[in-house]
Amino acid sequence: MKLATLKDGSRDGRLVLVNKSLTRCTEATHLAPTLQAALDNWAELAPKLAVLAESLEHDAVPSMRFHEHDAHSPLPRAYQWADGSAYVNHVELVRKARGAEMPETFWTDPLMYQGGSDSFLSPRDPIRMAYEAYGIDMEGEVAVIVDDVPMGASADEARAAIRLIMLVNDVSLRGLIPAELAKGFGFFQSKPSSAFSPVAVTPDELGDAWDGGRLHLPLKVDLNGKPFGRANAGIDMTFDFPQLIAHAAKTRPLAAGSIIGSGTVSNKLDGGPGKPVSEGGAGYSCIAEIRMIETINSGAAKTPFLRFGDTVRIEMLDATGHSIFGAIEQTVEQTVEQSA
Repeated sequence: MKLATLKDGSRDGRLVLVNKSLTRCTEATHLAPTLQAALDNWAELAPKLAVLAESLEHDAVPSMRFHEHDAHSPLPRAYQWADGSAYVNHVELVRKARGAEMPETFWTDPLMYQGGSDSFLSPRDPIRMAYEAYGIDMEGEVAVIVDDVPMGASADEARAAIRLIMLVNDVSLRGLIPAELAKGFGFFQSKPSSAFSPVAVTPDELGDAWDGGRLHLPLKVDLNGKPFGRANAGIDMTFDFPQLIAHAAKTRPLAAGSIIGSGTVSNKLDGGPGKPVSEGGAGYSCIAEIRMIETINSGAAKTPFLRFGDTVRIEMLDATGHSIFGAIEQTVEQTVEQSA
């Protein structure tokens, strides 16, 4: 089934079920007012939600047109947002870009940071920043929402806790990252609010594309209407989601509704860095990667980070060409205070 949260003026919106074609939805608030409420009691409510979803597919319940612009991120705020770096190729490239060597342990132990989860952006909200000099970058990712996960959970226990899957734009401010990490205390200002896809889906909706730990489909990232990335999320993922979840739960339990991100989807090409889509490659899910490759090839980065007015679109299509999660589509805007 496919679930979404419609904006209604409240902090957490209201829960709806969306049909497979993302054209219609039906209210689910009589079962759970919000997605978090559904996740808090998933064992009891999931079967009832599934019945409602099936009724929606057969036009057996009242429904209304589903507009992605009316949707918030499925969880407008969450108890936990922990983002991994499962695609070690990406980690290697961006660390090179800031002159940092990559320890060998990065290939055997997941890298993860704890992001801000108190205010996610809606999937069609603008990315508002004060200065282009912050080095505004998109990061196209896949994420899962889990049920309660006990501390010290195994990878198998973690796999069994995956409830929903969605897409992410994990906005990064590359110009702020080096100085912030140099303090030795992690990201904060350099990681503003993220945005998630309009719809979160249960694993069964993905069919053979979901193997229990990886999503084997290309992630479409467009910049200003042109293809920028088509990396396959199931390829070059060094750590799968069960491993990432188990890593996050090593010393603490995870509450139902916690979100675990894959990190930027990134593919290699013949064992080396990828190539732009325009040159026949899979492209990139963030700008930092192409800038690093430009630096390797020509000695200097040429592609600018996002500028005011730029638009990013992130989406994933099924084997028949239909959107699975809806699209994240965001335009970069300057904050009113700075532009006035």
